[in-house]
Amino acid sequence: MRGFGPALGRSPRAFSRPGGSAARAAGFTLLEVLLATSLLAAALALGFATLRAAGATAQRGEAIAERNERIRAVSDFLRRRIGGAQGIVFELDPATGASKRFEGDANGMRFVADLPDYLGRGGPHLHALRIGRGDAGGLDLLVDFRMVQAGRIVPGSAARPPEPLAEGLRQVRFAYRGLAGSGEFGAWEAAWEDPATLPLQVRVQIADARGAWPDLVVAVPVAGSFATLGDVQP
Repeated sequence: MRGFGPALGRSPRAFSRPGGSAARAAGFTLLEVLLATSLLAAALALGFATLRAAGATAQRGEAIAERNERIRAVSDFLRRRIGGAQGIVFELDPATGASKRFEGDANGMRFVADLPDYLGRGGPHLHALRIGRGDAGGLDLLVDFRMVQAGRIVPGSAARPPEPLAEGLRQVRFAYRGLAGSGEFGAWEAAWEDPATLPLQVRVQIADARGAWPDLVVAVPVAGSFATLGDVQP
């Protein structure tokens, strides 16, 4: 009978000897193991870095969306409240007896507008906007509402305690303007000088830690109805 013959040039002992072809085919060298481990570690590091970057991007996107929604809500509230100013007398100047319909400077303003039902009992209320110092060291834009009757603020009629409309701000600044002698808009002023009249426009500039908000310019539709004799009618 023909017996098993080894391949040409190969010794039968090569298949059983340590380090022979069979041993090499059955395992990996130390260099191969180290290389595979290094590649796996690099792939894991790349994967973790990608996950961290994706998480940071998602967080930044959420922060931007939250800030944009905050800007939209505050701007919409201010536009509705300031634009709804009615020119109702809320106080008399104790020195001159002149009527006060609008009072404003760079740090706040007071005027009368209808209070929405969801904020209180409705009807004409004095709206007081002012800047306060927040607990965290930033600035807060505070709003306060009080009922007005017969040209006077009703004592104890606060619809609710002063509360922050926006918190943690870096800057809040108000400005006002009416008509110049030429019949065109005058320059922006840091204070409204004639409390018996209303400005034609009010500008609100706000900035937070991320930067400045878009300037809010609100027209006051009834302002022309309360112009003094020296003013140019729109």
